[in-house]
Amino acid sequence: MKKFNVELKIPGLLFVDTPGHAAFMSLRKRGGSVADLAILVVDVNEGFKEQTDESLEILKTFKVPFVVAATKIDRVAGWYPYENSTFMKSLSLQREEVKEELEKKIYVLVGQLAERGFESERFDRVRDFRKQVAIVPVSGVTGEGIPELLMVLSGLAQQFLIGKLELSETGKGSILEVKETKGFGTTIDVILYDGKIRRGDLLIIGGKKPIVTRVKALLQPPPLRELRVEKKFEVVNEVRASAGVKVAAPNLEGVKAGSPIIVVSDEKKVGEALKLVQQEVEEIEFEKSIEGVIIKADTLGSLEAMIKLLGEENIPIRKAEVGSVSKQDVIEAQAVKDKLKRVVLAFNVKVLPEAQELSKNLRVRIFSNDVIYRLVEEYREWCRSEREKEIREKLESVSRPVELRILKGCVFRVSKPCIVGVEIIAGVLKPGVLLKKKDGRVVGRVKEIQSEGKRLEEARAGDKVAISMDEPVFGRHIKEDEILLSELTPRDVAVLKELQERLTESEKELLREWKVI
Repeated sequence: MKKFNVELKIPGLLFVDTPGHAAFMSLRKRGGSVADLAILVVDVNEGFKEQTDESLEILKTFKVPFVVAATKIDRVAGWYPYENSTFMKSLSLQREEVKEELEKKIYVLVGQLAERGFESERFDRVRDFRKQVAIVPVSGVTGEGIPELLMVLSGLAQQFLIGKLELSETGKGSILEVKETKGFGTTIDVILYDGKIRRGDLLIIGGKKPIVTRVKALLQPPPLRELRVEKKFEVVNEVRASAGVKVAAPNLEGVKAGSPIIVVSDEKKVGEALKLVQQEVEEIEFEKSIEGVIIKADTLGSLEAMIKLLGEENIPIRKAEVGSVSKQDVIEAQAVKDKLKRVVLAFNVKVLPEAQELSKNLRVRIFSNDVIYRLVEEYREWCRSEREKEIREKLESVSRPVELRILKGCVFRVSKPCIVGVEIIAGVLKPGVLLKKKDGRVVGRVKEIQSEGKRLEEARAGDKVAISMDEPVFGRHIKEDEILLSELTPRDVAVLKELQERLTESEKELLREWKVI
């Protein structure tokens, strides 16, 4: 710290180990996420993975400043470890070819971050921490680089968060997990980001049905041990932000991870606190009478991330709720008229068997995934595919503009059916099209198109094919070298106008010539 001229002023750092953890995504009322800073962990040897992009998108969504921990430097070919050393010291003791190998890997990360819209550099070469993301090479096995990672985080906190972290007396937090704890029943792991919580305080928890309960016990793990996996806890009377604490209280069974909490000691303040937590929940969970998709997520935080992402994609939402996909969700989705919006997007939640069965009967599509961005991508791809299918079906349902000439010496059958050889001058010929002469007299409907004995679904400008028609008699109704055109109904014209971008150039030319477009 002396070398980098950093003087420690902050009282400490609280780490939440969150591989996409729900609480990390939960917004708090004053803006930002539960995290004030973040460490994006990337394997220096493998670079960005799908889950890395997921985490990065969450950071971008909630505008959380972050550093990159380029981990597993001990696995770089030829690396000689120096346990718990600073990265700079370890690096100076490596062979030149090892230094070069690591440098290449760091610049792959720099390139990958640049592709995602972030300017970055190795931490000791960062010129402006406001504009560049610091990459700190570390090893979780040997501890190399951890001193610099702590230093960079402390420096960022002191430079950018001073004044933003003033605490109030009111305890506010977000629920990480709900679990059974031996001797205490159902407990909640809480990140307390503001104020304090004491044994005996009233706890107001937001949700579909808000819960008011009284804190029975506060449990904290021993120093340097993890709240989520620790088995032995110390019972304490008071915890101040910022801290992780396990709370035991009655009636916690229906609580959802990611829910907001407010702590009050005065019963007179319960009403106000209830309004605040419910307002926060209602800003996320909602139901509207619009043509939109239904989204279900495991926590309020995930739900909020989904709402933000779908909003960016201009995808309307009819209902957004925490919880499993139920029969009611499927019935709600079925009421939507637009087939592409008649869907349920389920993030990291169960689809109940009766909902799955009903969705097949009601033709409601359920998309389920535990990666938010993959879920939205799957839905987008399906929409693209369905639109393409719809366009193809629409085009197949109408007659296409065509102009053709009856070829000389190519009469294969005079009548019932009349079979003649033709050349397509312009447009597209398909079976079922009604042909007419230039004076408007209808000749007959194309029954079949063939080429070299094979049946064709269509023929295009320049093709020479045989066609069969039941109605005309060759010599009486049609003759050699005669020009025939397709007869278009008003519906054909309307669809062709709507989908003119999908027509061939010769079809467009014909429609312009016929003054249709």
